[in-house]
Amino acid sequence: MEPWNSTLGSGFLLMGILNDSGSPELLCAIMSVLYMLALTSNGLLLLVITVDSRLHVPMYFLLGQLSFMDLLFTSVVTPKVLLDFLRDENTVSFWGCALQMFLALTLGGAEDLLLAFMAYDRYVAICHPLNYMVLMRPRVCWLFVATSWILASLSALGHTIYTMHYPFCKVWKIRHLLCEIPPLLKLACADTSRYELMVYVMGVTFLIPPLVAILASYTLILFAVLGMPSNEGRQKALITCSSHLTVVGMFYGAATFMYVLPSSLHSSRQDNIISVFYTIVTPALNPLTYSLRNKEVMGALRRVLGTSILPTHSTI
Repeated sequence: MEPWNSTLGSGFLLMGILNDSGSPELLCAIMSVLYMLALTSNGLLLLVITVDSRLHVPMYFLLGQLSFMDLLFTSVVTPKVLLDFLRDENTVSFWGCALQMFLALTLGGAEDLLLAFMAYDRYVAICHPLNYMVLMRPRVCWLFVATSWILASLSALGHTIYTMHYPFCKVWKIRHLLCEIPPLLKLACADTSRYELMVYVMGVTFLIPPLVAILASYTLILFAVLGMPSNEGRQKALITCSSHLTVVGMFYGAATFMYVLPSSLHSSRQDNIISVFYTIVTPALNPLTYSLRNKEVMGALRRVLGTSILPTHSTI
């Protein structure tokens, strides 16, 4: 098959989940609702954390960063998917594809590292409460955030440059929701086996150590919580940590499927469903998972909005 110079052509065709769906209109409506939910919930959470001084503590600083990443992540993908469907136009230019890949990899990688730092924050808060404000002082928090962004952006830049340097064949339909490494490599006319191995190694390197750190942190937290004399304190700690673990499970499950499992176990349909999950569903659910069961966030939201409509009771 002849190489096709995508920089001179009209670009790629993104054949995402809406093209393969039996009810694309219904799916488009659901995705629109989830996107609006993600914008509203993450935007409100960011507003509350920024405005309310009672939430100016390390836990909520990191949570605000997570909301910011989710807001950007879903906005990199979802608006284009919806507009392309409504206009019946699925093309994306070579440079547009490269930019989307870079942004998606950066935001996904940064969230991966940030979740590990958030787990460490909970470990310190529960297991070493007297030293919490020393171990999680502002300089440490900013170091965590900067590390997440810098490492993720450097990794994303390297992967984007190397992926897009391949010659692509005339069959240039990307059967995926967005421009990502695995579906693009299927279009390459050159041998990509070594690079696919490198992607696998980098995926394991980026995903497994943070996941191990998270599981270790929550294991230590569990032992500490079970030894608490107060039932109320034990319940509060368990509910807070269960919210974090729910987010971790959703994110790492999807990321592991895409970048750690062998490509032979993937299908285009499965990849499309997984990509919808971590680019649209998870960003919409994350702020709800963290805030609905947290009386500090709900109380701050009532104060910021100046309304008594929100419920006054919550689990913690």
